[in-house]
Amino acid sequence: MAETTEAVEEKAEEKQEQQNDTEQADSKTQVQSVEFPEAAGPKVAGSGGSIDILLDMNIPVTVAVGKKQMPIRRLLQLGPGSVLKLDKPVDAPAELYLKDTKFATGNVVVVDGCFAIRIKQVLGLEDSAAKTDAT
Repeated sequence: MAETTEAVEEKAEEKQEQQNDTEQADSKTQVQSVEFPEAAGPKVAGSGGSIDILLDMNIPVTVAVGKKQMPIRRLLQLGPGSVLKLDKPVDAPAELYLKDTKFATGNVVVVDGCFAIRIKQVLGLEDSAAKTDAT
């Protein structure tokens, strides 16, 4: 019982020391005020020049042909030759995403020995939000 009381007292002393150290560190922190100059007014770009840079940018498109959920134990057992059965039938369209937003559907095809997508439907903003929430 005496050992337990001593251990509790030691922990209380350690906690008090930590609080004192924190208070001392806080009191040494210096704060300075900063004044920022007034920002210049907006400049108007001539003849759509600002949008041209956006139109030439590359953006990654993700194509989803299906999904599969599995326990980590099963995932760790995968190796060469393993087969994952996805949730979509073969004739179901693939989904195209920009970031996490679905923007189109299409069929998987082969062009010059590479996978490609033949766009079947381009979704509007309302369609895209509803389809993304549903998945």
